[in-house]
Amino acid sequence: MKLCFNQATTLNNSNLVKDLELCEKHGYDYIEIRTMDKLPEYLENHSIEDLASYFESHHIKPLAFNALVFFNNRSEEEYTKIIEEFKQMMEWGSKLGVRYVVAVPLVTEEKITRSEIRSSSVRVLRELSDIAKPYGIGIAVEFVGHPQCTINTFGEAYDIVEEVNRDNVGLVLDCFHFHAMGSKREDLERADGSKIFILHIDDTEDFQIGLLTDEDRVWPGQGAIDLDYLLSTLHGKGYDDAVSVELFRPEYYELEAEEVIRKSKETTLEVVSKHYPAKALT
Repeated sequence: MKLCFNQATTLNNSNLVKDLELCEKHGYDYIEIRTMDKLPEYLENHSIEDLASYFESHHIKPLAFNALVFFNNRSEEEYTKIIEEFKQMMEWGSKLGVRYVVAVPLVTEEKITRSEIRSSSVRVLRELSDIAKPYGIGIAVEFVGHPQCTINTFGEAYDIVEEVNRDNVGLVLDCFHFHAMGSKREDLERADGSKIFILHIDDTEDFQIGLLTDEDRVWPGQGAIDLDYLLSTLHGKGYDDAVSVELFRPEYYELEAEEVIRKSKETTLEVVSKHYPAKALT
């Protein structure tokens, strides 16, 4: 299993240049690049070619662009912009060697029927799949464990991915999101492990299901999520790809970025090493 850093963890106290430098120093294998803010900021003074050169000459590599936001149940105008954004990601991703684009479902207060959510999601993901295929980049759908998200449990997301039925479309399993809306263990246990593309590791304070927010996240192993169950289940399914630490904790943004990156690695490895051999971890 490879160790990855998600830039949300240093969202307010770092930038892409600094994150890359520190992740390289502390032995991370991968980074998830935030396309909503960190990449545009980088491109103000650098080029995609500069970033490609960096990855060619360093150990750390780009795992994913995070994220294509609110891909389903959009207006025609919004949908056109989503497709344009995705095509740009494909062009950039092919130059950088990005393996996945994380696709996040719509979050809204509007009531939308389950059938409308599913049909829109399947249609859009199939179109994205067709666009991505020539580039060899996968689409990793990330359900979000909040009541307002249109796809907020593992089971719902997995059923959609199954219906899409494309080799380059799978899931992000975020431990926080799995816990936050009470995703069912039996849904994970029935899943094909090859459809889980990325594992986001995190933990959370022990608040009620349905009330948790991203800001409640804490270091892996220091909260209420049964990480041992999730990791042992994934190990049993043969998952051995990237484990990406993703925290949005406001208190952590007050720390120096290097302390956050060091502590994230330390706490992640402490939890993951119980289920994966030490030699398999960075």
